[in-house]
Amino acid sequence: QVQLVESGGGLVQPGGSLRLSCAASGRSFTLNTVGWYRQAPGKERELVATITSGGSTNYADSVKGRVSISRDNARNTVWLQMNSLKPEDTAAYYCNAGVRTLVRGNFEVWGQGTLVTVSS
Repeated sequence: QVQLVESGGGLVQPGGSLRLSCAASGRSFTLNTVGWYRQAPGKERELVATITSGGSTNYADSVKGRVSISRDNARNTVWLQMNSLKPEDTAAYYCNAGVRTLVRGNFEVWGQGTLVTVSS
């Protein structure tokens, strides 16, 4: 079984920064494309950023220039560096990964989420 654990959320003032982590654990798996999503209260979950196993990245227009996604394949960890945070960035942030194992083939895994609150 492969699990994703997010961390790094918290309360930050507008203009501040946070670095979210998504760590994958399990036996004999390959981590493919990983994405960060967020869901604000009363809103649908939306894509924030993705990164492929080769390091190609993609960002939502709402966060371009303020957010950077990166990964360490050896550590099966993906980070989301968020700068110049705005109140509208307040949401639960979720990590999603495409995973491959010999037993199950390709499947998706979601983390449990980490809460980011941007408020003065």
